[in-house]
Amino acid sequence: MKKDIILGGVGGQGILTIATTIGLAALSEGLQLKQSEVHGMSQRGGDVQSHLRLSSDPIASDLIPEGKADMIISVEPLEALRYFNMLDRKNGWLITSMNPFNNIRDYPELEVVLSEIRKLPRYITIDANEIAQSQGSVKAANIVVLGAASPFIGLKYSSLEDAIRQLFSKKSEDLVQLNLKALKAGRDFAEKNRRD
Repeated sequence: MKKDIILGGVGGQGILTIATTIGLAALSEGLQLKQSEVHGMSQRGGDVQSHLRLSSDPIASDLIPEGKADMIISVEPLEALRYFNMLDRKNGWLITSMNPFNNIRDYPELEVVLSEIRKLPRYITIDANEIAQSQGSVKAANIVVLGAASPFIGLKYSSLEDAIRQLFSKKSEDLVQLNLKALKAGRDFAEKNRRD
């Protein structure tokens, strides 16, 4: 098994929580893991990205070469476009929330951004905010996006659930349950709406 994933979003959207969840799940399955993170001015809505490499074999570098990412997972649609050049356009998946974070003056029209995403052969766009709110809190939008990516990551769904339990159990059982529901809602959406 080998999976190279780019995670992208804006500071405060929970990109590093997604990375930690995937990492815990991968380690529980005995996989090798390398991760590299870049934090922008997160407190001011700057971009945040993470390269996440999973493999059953040793991994030489923590950086993914251009055009070789198996997946882009983004919590913001314009941030998804930022990493287009990293994606394997023929076989890769792009999973993104379609909820914009308008943190720049000349943010393009959402439909223009989404039309670029729709040119890819394999993508999921999801209204993560609405789905998260329907599960109990918009703060779980990042986990909804992770749920939408879960059929394509190559990890057992139960490993992701266990990682969420491990990550959020220190805070509260209610938070564990909220995030488990968000994960499932995202996965259910992806299974019904996959483009491949």
